[in-house]
Amino acid sequence: MGFFFDTMGYLTNKVVWITGASSGIGEQMVRQAAADGAKVVLSARNESALNTIKQSLPNPETHLSLALDLEFSENFPALAKSVIEQYGRIDMLINNGGLSQRSTAATTSLEIDRRIMEINYFGNIALTKAVLPYMQSQKSGHFVVISSISGKFGFFLRSAYSASKHALFGFYESLLLEEEHNNIHVTLVCPGKINTNISVNALNGDGNSHGVMDHNQETGMSAEECVRQMYVAVAKHKKEVLIGNKEIMAVKIKRLFPSLFWKIIKKQSAT
Repeated sequence: MGFFFDTMGYLTNKVVWITGASSGIGEQMVRQAAADGAKVVLSARNESALNTIKQSLPNPETHLSLALDLEFSENFPALAKSVIEQYGRIDMLINNGGLSQRSTAATTSLEIDRRIMEINYFGNIALTKAVLPYMQSQKSGHFVVISSISGKFGFFLRSAYSASKHALFGFYESLLLEEEHNNIHVTLVCPGKINTNISVNALNGDGNSHGVMDHNQETGMSAEECVRQMYVAVAKHKKEVLIGNKEIMAVKIKRLFPSLFWKIIKKQSAT
Protein backbone atom coordinates (compact mmCIF):
# COMPACT_ATOMS: atom_id res chain seq x y z
CA MET A 1 0.00 0.00 0.00
CA GLY A 2 2.11 2.83 -1.32
CA PHE A 3 5.49 1.58 -0.04
CA PHE A 4 8.73 1.66 -1.95
CA PHE A 5 10.38 -1.75 -2.30
CA ASP A 6 12.97 -0.82 0.33
CA THR A 7 10.33 -0.39 3.05
CA MET A 8 7.97 -3.23 2.16
CA GLY A 9 7.93 -5.55 5.14
CA TYR A 10 10.09 -3.29 7.31
CA LEU A 11 7.33 -2.96 9.91
CA THR A 12 6.20 -6.61 9.81
CA ASN A 13 5.56 -7.88 13.35
CA LYS A 14 6.85 -4.64 14.88
CA VAL A 15 4.79 -3.10 17.67
CA VAL A 16 4.12 0.46 16.50
CA TRP A 17 2.38 2.92 18.84
CA ILE A 18 0.87 5.94 17.04
CA THR A 19 -0.67 9.01 18.70
CA GLY A 20 -3.11 11.30 16.92
CA ALA A 21 -4.29 8.11 15.21
CA SER A 22 -7.95 9.01 14.73
CA SER A 23 -7.62 11.21 11.62
CA GLY A 24 -5.33 12.86 9.06
CA ILE A 25 -1.66 11.93 9.01
CA GLY A 26 -2.08 9.71 12.07
CA GLU A 27 -4.81 7.61 10.49
CA GLN A 28 -2.68 7.16 7.37
CA MET A 29 0.26 6.09 9.56
CA VAL A 30 -1.97 3.45 11.13
CA ARG A 31 -3.27 2.15 7.81
CA GLN A 32 0.11 1.96 6.11
CA ALA A 33 1.79 0.37 9.15
CA ALA A 34 -0.96 -2.25 9.42
CA ALA A 35 -0.75 -2.95 5.68
CA ASP A 36 2.97 -3.58 6.15
CA GLY A 37 2.30 -6.14 8.86
CA ALA A 38 2.79 -4.10 12.04
CA LYS A 39 0.91 -4.63 15.28
CA VAL A 40 -0.47 -1.13 15.78
CA VAL A 41 -1.43 0.62 19.00
CA LEU A 42 -3.84 3.42 18.07
CA SER A 43 -4.05 6.37 20.46
CA ALA A 44 -6.03 9.62 20.45
CA ARG A 45 -8.80 11.16 22.54
CA ASN A 46 -11.65 9.86 20.38
CA GLU A 47 -11.97 6.23 21.44
CA SER A 48 -14.94 5.59 19.16
CA ALA A 49 -13.01 6.75 16.07
CA LEU A 50 -10.02 4.61 17.11
CA ASN A 51 -12.20 1.50 17.39
CA THR A 52 -13.80 2.16 13.99
CA ILE A 53 -10.39 2.48 12.34
CA LYS A 54 -9.05 -0.57 14.16
CA GLN A 55 -11.93 -2.75 12.96
CA SER A 56 -11.27 -1.68 9.35
CA LEU A 57 -7.63 -2.84 9.46
CA PRO A 58 -6.26 -6.19 8.33
CA ASN A 59 -6.31 -8.64 11.26
CA PRO A 60 -8.01 -6.19 13.65
CA GLU A 61 -7.55 -8.57 16.59
CA THR A 62 -3.77 -7.98 16.44
CA HIS A 63 -4.12 -4.23 17.04
CA LEU A 64 -4.95 -2.25 20.18
CA SER A 65 -7.02 0.91 20.71
CA LEU A 66 -5.73 2.92 23.65
CA ALA A 67 -7.34 6.31 24.29
CA LEU A 68 -5.13 9.07 25.71
CA ASP A 69 -5.12 12.84 26.01
CA LEU A 70 -1.74 14.53 25.55
CA GLU A 71 -2.86 17.35 27.81
CA PHE A 72 -3.07 15.00 30.79
CA SER A 73 0.00 12.77 31.00
CA GLU A 74 -0.25 11.36 34.53
CA ASN A 75 -1.41 7.94 33.30
CA PHE A 76 1.16 7.53 30.52
CA PRO A 77 3.41 5.13 32.51
CA ALA A 78 0.37 2.92 33.15
CA LEU A 79 -0.60 3.03 29.47
CA ALA A 80 2.94 2.09 28.42
CA LYS A 81 2.87 -0.81 30.87
CA SER A 82 -0.42 -2.01 29.38
CA VAL A 83 1.14 -2.08 25.90
CA ILE A 84 4.05 -4.12 27.24
CA GLU A 85 1.63 -6.50 28.95
CA GLN A 86 -0.18 -6.96 25.64
CA TYR A 87 2.79 -7.35 23.30
CA GLY A 88 5.94 -7.74 25.42
CA ARG A 89 7.76 -4.91 23.65
CA ILE A 90 7.40 -1.53 21.92
CA ASP A 91 9.46 -1.22 18.75
CA MET A 92 8.37 2.22 17.60
CA LEU A 93 6.58 5.19 19.12
CA ILE A 94 5.27 7.70 16.60
CA ASN A 95 4.54 10.95 18.45
CA ASN A 96 2.12 12.49 15.98
CA GLY A 97 -0.66 13.95 18.13
CA GLY A 98 -0.77 17.70 18.59
CA LEU A 99 -2.61 20.96 18.15
CA SER A 100 -2.02 23.90 15.82
CA GLN A 101 -2.73 27.62 16.15
CA ARG A 102 -4.20 30.45 14.07
CA SER A 103 -3.72 33.68 16.05
CA THR A 104 -1.15 36.43 16.43
CA ALA A 105 1.19 36.46 19.41
CA ALA A 106 -0.41 39.71 20.59
CA THR A 107 -3.94 38.27 20.66
CA THR A 108 -3.07 34.84 22.07
CA SER A 109 -3.63 34.51 25.80
CA LEU A 110 -0.80 33.09 27.86
CA GLU A 111 -3.18 30.30 28.87
CA ILE A 112 -3.37 29.19 25.23
CA ASP A 113 0.43 29.44 24.86
CA ARG A 114 0.76 27.13 27.84
CA ARG A 115 -1.92 24.72 26.59
CA ILE A 116 -0.31 24.34 23.17
CA MET A 117 3.08 23.76 24.79
CA GLU A 118 1.55 21.22 27.20
CA ILE A 119 0.03 19.19 24.38
CA ASN A 120 2.68 19.51 21.68
CA TYR A 121 5.80 19.39 23.85
CA PHE A 122 5.24 18.16 27.41
CA GLY A 123 2.62 15.56 26.45
CA ASN A 124 4.87 14.37 23.64
CA ILE A 125 7.99 13.92 25.75
CA ALA A 126 6.00 12.50 28.69
CA LEU A 127 4.93 9.58 26.52
CA THR A 128 8.48 9.14 25.28
CA LYS A 129 9.75 9.06 28.87
CA ALA A 130 7.13 6.41 29.70
CA VAL A 131 8.26 4.22 26.79
CA LEU A 132 12.01 4.85 26.98
CA PRO A 133 12.82 2.43 29.86
CA TYR A 134 11.32 -0.47 27.90
CA MET A 135 13.34 0.39 24.80
CA GLN A 136 16.47 0.71 26.94
CA SER A 137 15.78 -2.72 28.42
CA GLN A 138 15.22 -4.36 25.04
CA LYS A 139 18.23 -2.50 23.59
CA SER A 140 16.29 -1.32 20.55
CA GLY A 141 13.58 1.09 19.52
CA HIS A 142 12.69 4.02 17.33
CA PHE A 143 11.05 7.33 18.23
CA VAL A 144 9.41 9.05 15.25
CA VAL A 145 8.51 12.64 16.09
CA ILE A 146 6.19 14.74 13.96
CA SER A 147 7.47 18.29 14.22
CA SER A 148 6.69 20.68 11.37
CA ILE A 149 8.26 23.01 8.87
CA SER A 150 7.20 25.55 11.54
CA GLY A 151 9.73 23.83 13.78
CA LYS A 152 12.46 25.17 11.48
CA PHE A 153 11.32 28.81 11.34
CA GLY A 154 8.55 30.97 12.78
CA PHE A 155 5.56 31.99 10.70
CA PHE A 156 2.46 34.19 10.85
CA LEU A 157 -0.22 33.10 13.35
CA ARG A 158 1.96 30.25 14.66
CA SER A 159 3.96 31.70 17.59
CA ALA A 160 3.04 29.09 20.24
CA TYR A 161 2.78 26.25 17.74
CA SER A 162 6.13 27.08 16.20
CA ALA A 163 7.74 27.38 19.64
CA SER A 164 6.45 23.95 20.64
CA LYS A 165 7.74 22.36 17.45
CA HIS A 166 11.15 24.04 17.81
CA ALA A 167 11.36 22.65 21.35
CA LEU A 168 10.97 19.09 20.09
CA PHE A 169 14.21 19.43 18.13
CA GLY A 170 16.21 20.35 21.22
CA PHE A 171 14.84 17.43 23.23
CA TYR A 172 15.05 14.71 20.59
CA GLU A 173 18.43 15.67 19.15
CA SER A 174 19.77 15.32 22.69
CA LEU A 175 17.95 12.02 23.16
CA LEU A 176 19.29 10.49 19.96
CA LEU A 177 22.85 11.21 21.09
CA GLU A 178 22.26 9.87 24.59
CA GLU A 179 20.52 6.66 23.52
CA GLU A 180 22.53 5.67 20.44
CA HIS A 181 24.49 3.14 22.53
CA ASN A 182 21.16 1.43 23.32
CA ASN A 183 20.38 1.06 19.61
CA ILE A 184 17.52 3.55 19.95
CA HIS A 185 16.87 5.71 16.90
CA VAL A 186 15.13 9.05 16.46
CA THR A 187 13.58 10.45 13.27
CA LEU A 188 12.29 14.03 13.33
CA VAL A 189 9.70 14.59 10.61
CA CYS A 190 8.88 18.09 9.35
CA PRO A 191 5.77 18.14 7.18
CA GLY A 192 4.98 21.27 5.22
CA LYS A 193 1.55 21.90 3.71
CA ILE A 194 -0.38 18.63 4.04
CA ASN A 195 -4.05 18.14 3.19
CA THR A 196 -5.51 17.42 6.64
CA ASN A 197 -7.91 19.10 9.08
CA ILE A 198 -5.07 20.58 11.16
CA SER A 199 -6.18 24.15 10.38
CA VAL A 200 -9.85 23.35 11.10
CA ASN A 201 -8.93 22.08 14.58
CA ALA A 202 -6.34 24.80 15.30
CA LEU A 203 -6.90 27.11 18.26
CA ASN A 204 -7.40 30.84 17.97
CA GLY A 205 -6.22 33.29 20.61
CA ASP A 206 -9.04 32.64 23.08
CA GLY A 207 -9.03 28.85 22.75
CA ASN A 208 -11.85 28.35 20.24
CA SER A 209 -11.36 26.29 17.10
CA HIS A 210 -10.29 28.11 13.93
CA GLY A 211 -12.91 26.03 12.11
CA VAL A 212 -11.67 26.78 8.58
CA MET A 213 -9.86 24.61 6.05
CA ASP A 214 -6.97 26.91 5.07
CA HIS A 215 -5.94 27.20 1.43
CA ASN A 216 -2.45 25.97 2.39
CA GLN A 217 -3.92 22.71 3.68
CA GLU A 218 -6.55 22.34 0.97
CA THR A 219 -3.91 22.51 -1.75
CA GLY A 220 -1.22 20.58 0.13
CA MET A 221 0.31 17.14 -0.35
CA SER A 222 -1.97 14.22 0.45
CA ALA A 223 -1.61 12.63 3.88
CA GLU A 224 -1.08 9.27 2.16
CA GLU A 225 1.96 10.53 0.24
CA CYS A 226 3.31 12.33 3.30
CA VAL A 227 3.21 9.13 5.34
CA ARG A 228 4.71 7.04 2.53
CA GLN A 229 7.72 9.37 2.45
CA MET A 230 7.93 9.32 6.23
CA TYR A 231 8.13 5.53 6.42
CA VAL A 232 10.83 5.51 3.73
CA ALA A 233 12.89 7.87 5.93
CA VAL A 234 12.16 5.79 9.04
CA ALA A 235 13.28 2.58 7.34
CA LYS A 236 16.54 4.32 6.43
CA HIS A 237 16.97 5.54 10.05
CA LYS A 238 17.17 9.14 8.89
CA LYS A 239 17.53 11.61 11.74
CA GLU A 240 15.47 14.30 10.01
CA VAL A 241 13.22 14.52 6.97
CA LEU A 242 11.38 17.41 5.32
CA ILE A 243 8.15 16.41 3.57
CA GLY A 244 6.03 18.62 1.33
CA ASN A 245 6.11 20.43 -1.96
CA LYS A 246 8.02 23.59 -2.87
CA GLU A 247 7.43 25.14 0.59
CA ILE A 248 10.11 22.92 2.15
CA MET A 249 12.72 24.78 0.08
CA ALA A 250 12.30 27.64 2.57
CA VAL A 251 14.33 25.66 5.12
CA LYS A 252 17.35 25.47 2.80
CA ILE A 253 16.94 29.08 1.70
CA LYS A 254 16.95 30.27 5.31
CA ARG A 255 20.14 28.33 6.04
CA LEU A 256 22.01 29.39 2.91
CA PHE A 257 20.52 32.80 2.06
CA PRO A 258 18.93 34.24 5.23
CA SER A 259 18.37 37.74 3.84
CA LEU A 260 16.53 36.32 0.83
CA PHE A 261 14.50 34.05 3.13
CA TRP A 262 13.07 36.99 5.12
CA LYS A 263 12.13 38.84 1.91
CA ILE A 264 10.26 35.78 0.64
CA ILE A 265 8.60 34.57 3.83
CA LYS A 266 6.93 37.86 4.74
CA LYS A 267 5.05 37.77 1.44
CA GLN A 268 3.55 34.33 2.06
CA SER A 269 -0.09 33.81 2.99
CA ALA A 270 -0.62 32.94 6.64
CA THR A 271 -3.45 30.61 5.74
